Amino acid sequence: MNTVITRWLTAQLQAVLKVLPVAVITGARQTGKTTLVRNIRADRPYFTLDEISLLDQAEWDPDSLCTHPPVTLDEVQRVPKLLLAVKRQVDRKRNAGDFMLTGSANLSLLGLVSESLAGRAAYLDLPPFCPREWLRNPQKLTPLDSLFENNFDYRRWPTENGDWLAWLLRGGYAPVLQLDSDQARDIWFSGYSQSYLERDLRQLSDVASLPDFRRLMALAAQRSARLLNQSELARDAALSQPTCHRYLNLLETGYLITRLSTYATNPATSLIKAKKLFWNDCGLGAWLAGIRSTEALESRMDQGYWLEQTIFQSLQTWRTLDQANRRLYYWRDRSGKEVDFILEQQGKLVALEIKTSRQATLEDARGILAFRSGVGRSARFCNGVVLHAGEGRPLGENLYALPWHWLVPAADKNR
Repeated sequence: MNTVITRWLTAQLQAVLKVLPVAVITGARQTGKTTLVRNIRADRPYFTLDEISLLDQAEWDPDSLCTHPPVTLDEVQRVPKLLLAVKRQVDRKRNAGDFMLTGSANLSLLGLVSESLAGRAAYLDLPPFCPREWLRNPQKLTPLDSLFENNFDYRRWPTENGDWLAWLLRGGYAPVLQLDSDQARDIWFSGYSQSYLERDLRQLSDVASLPDFRRLMALAAQRSARLLNQSELARDAALSQPTCHRYLNLLETGYLITRLSTYATNPATSLIKAKKLFWNDCGLGAWLAGIRSTEALESRMDQGYWLEQTIFQSLQTWRTLDQANRRLYYWRDRSGKEVDFILEQQGKLVALEIKTSRQATLEDARGILAFRSGVGRSARFCNGVVLHAGEGRPLGENLYALPWHWLVPAADKNR
């Protein structure tokens, strides 16, 4: 595929450029940040700190790159004091859209945003492609939004063939999505992992042992979509708990993982406080876990977790399209009742349970029912859904069984 796909985040970025002086677009390497900013304003000067000469200039004289806006600055996390130079220029003359900044690290987790651009910038996360964005589906993810409507009609839920196994192996990085074999994807992910360890990771922090970090990545991948027990992970990786904690923070800062928090229904509820671990790109997570082919996945007993990881690819896109009003959680109490995902939009809640089976029962929804009881019968709870491989039908009041196939459309015809 040689044509450039217009990212769904484009409209948000254009809106920001009309209001605020700085737009910051962050995400992992290869999510398409550079392509996005260069296509949206192709005529403006563009400087990337991946070039040695510009990196040196930014280190010694950061103001020199900021004095003639509008300008686009790529990979700004490499020189944090460049953000202070942007701040000085904005404070001298505040014009909407003067600066577009990109970074392959979470600037807020690095502690850079509060020191420099607070009140002057909007921050947009660009995740890897989700299946429907890559396929340029005009319906986008609007069916998820329909779950927040009072008059939700399950009969309008999309029905089409799905192939989540293929999407798990492919993930959402554009270069991988254009490859047509397991072997080619294996080579690409190997190079990506090596590049991250040898370049990006060392820019974020001094890591004494790359083999230790690589081992932690592989073990963390085996825990995809599961509760994260940091003490157990540290023990299995033969690392101290502080080192394990620091390495996980680095993975999160580099936009490789997300640690999902539990939704607190009320202060009296006894909830599990541990976070749930997801890889921001399901293909990378599967590769790190040793899943290199459909056959390798079909032989595993934990397919349900990997389906959940694949669905997360779309849910994180849904969240980033309205970061001010959308949140994503999971829910679990100490009695073992749980809900895979809680979607929050403007204070309203939708509960999603993910199942690989073709049959959905009320037993599959017991976590949703417990969650609904916890939040009470207020307007906050809209609908609960068991996403499964079968057909849609109601399970009770504001409770449905619906197919997940449209979130992972059959990929064979789009290769």
